[in-house]
Amino acid sequence: MFKYALATLLSGFVLTAASAQSTSKPAGKQSGRLAPPRPMAPVAKLPESSITRTEVEAHTRFLASDELQGRRTGESGNWIAARYIAEQFRLLGLKPAPGQSNYLQTIELERVVPARSATLQIGSTTLELGKDLVVMAGGPIDATGEVVYVGYGLTDGEDGYKGQDVKGKIVVAQGGSPDAKGPREIFGASNSKRKLAADKGAAALLELYSESIPWGFVNQYFNREQIAIPVTSGGSSADLTHAWVNNANNQYKQLKEPGQSVTLRSSGRTRSMVSSANVAGLIEGTDSKLSDEYVLLTAHFDHVGVGKQGGAAYTPADSIFNGARDNAFGTVALLTAAKALSEQRPKRSVLVVALTGEEVGLLGSRYYAEHPLVPLKQTVFNLNTDGAGYNDTTIVSVIGLERTGAKAEIETAAKAFGLSVFAEPAPEQGLFDRSDNVNFAIKGIPAPTFSPGFKSFDEAIAKYYHQAIDNPESLDYGYVLKFCQAYSYAARLIANRPNRPQWSPGDKYEPAAKALYGL
Repeated sequence: MFKYALATLLSGFVLTAASAQSTSKPAGKQSGRLAPPRPMAPVAKLPESSITRTEVEAHTRFLASDELQGRRTGESGNWIAARYIAEQFRLLGLKPAPGQSNYLQTIELERVVPARSATLQIGSTTLELGKDLVVMAGGPIDATGEVVYVGYGLTDGEDGYKGQDVKGKIVVAQGGSPDAKGPREIFGASNSKRKLAADKGAAALLELYSESIPWGFVNQYFNREQIAIPVTSGGSSADLTHAWVNNANNQYKQLKEPGQSVTLRSSGRTRSMVSSANVAGLIEGTDSKLSDEYVLLTAHFDHVGVGKQGGAAYTPADSIFNGARDNAFGTVALLTAAKALSEQRPKRSVLVVALTGEEVGLLGSRYYAEHPLVPLKQTVFNLNTDGAGYNDTTIVSVIGLERTGAKAEIETAAKAFGLSVFAEPAPEQGLFDRSDNVNFAIKGIPAPTFSPGFKSFDEAIAKYYHQAIDNPESLDYGYVLKFCQAYSYAARLIANRPNRPQWSPGDKYEPAAKALYGL
């Protein structure tokens, strides 16, 4: 998986957007906002204006080629892409990040193969794997025993384990939590329940699932191979058998009653270790003071792989999910920015990071946020680029434009290359929290995502998003070039700002920023 030849990067970002209806205001006269920045030099004289269509097309055709086999995290094609990006950084003269001997930030990951079989016997009723039962964790088990209901199973209080001896017993917990609204919170609560049940010596954990994520999605996701950052709590939590029971309409409410006995059988989920890597290169700033601050540029280069790994329809003639749009497109924008900014360096330092593992749970960005290569408190901005595709080649779409303090720079950059900006597409979909930028935002770093132009998740997007048809031959390279140039110029303008971008007052990530930067 980490051998073979070269390749390049890019990956995707989950978009399930309905129509979006608000565009950003044109730069210039804006109530309460500064006018757009004046460039230090005419745009035509900057290196980003000299990038050619041939360059961006060549990068894209390599990264999204069949030979890279869909760039799936942990597979050889993903490593080839990482090596290709690293050697592009070397060619451009980027330095390894401080403390690194090369461009690769290696990440040890855990590959989990789903259970092949599982049943839960409740009286005369048998629940089967997939239809009413999903195995979340644990090895083989064949256990019959009394169940103990512990409410949400998150505390030792009244709605939890208070007064309950669960050692060697099968614990039953209500799904989700009182505060869990979206997938991140639901899965986070579930992991916390498993850890607490394991710590208390339970034989297994059954969670009565009736949450907002459709059961079909849950079933599909947990009955295919997964890759994750390993649990570091001694392994007991990962070893505990944990299953979700489809409790729609409260149909298995009898499991909450005392004295119930069940039989749980599962072939178990098997685990093995795999490696992947983020790819990081440094461009040192020119200003004696501002060079100690960093602008972080990111794009994910992984995609979903081949055949059944892709999770969508394929044919024997085309079973490779090439991921030209998601996210070779964004990876090429990252390489374009690396070239332009290295040829004429900005005032602040710029760390260019191609991220792995986005498609399997934002893993590369999460790992970097916990193991940063430059101090997070000196990282003043993250400009992420990711997308499912485009349905409008006159715009770029920016998720977080109105929140993260660099609207003027982004609009100026887009306009310089003949594009306008569509702000906050499909806000009801919560897209800000569904790409790599969110792991930096959680730490307090202003972090929008600069995406190919879309106003709604329509047929033009769905035709290619996570489909085997998403090949490099189908792209509009004139638009790809303008997008890459605009991204590069936006990065330059942000890196040259005299003051740091700031979160909008009252933003949910503003408290994290105050803690990080000591504001």
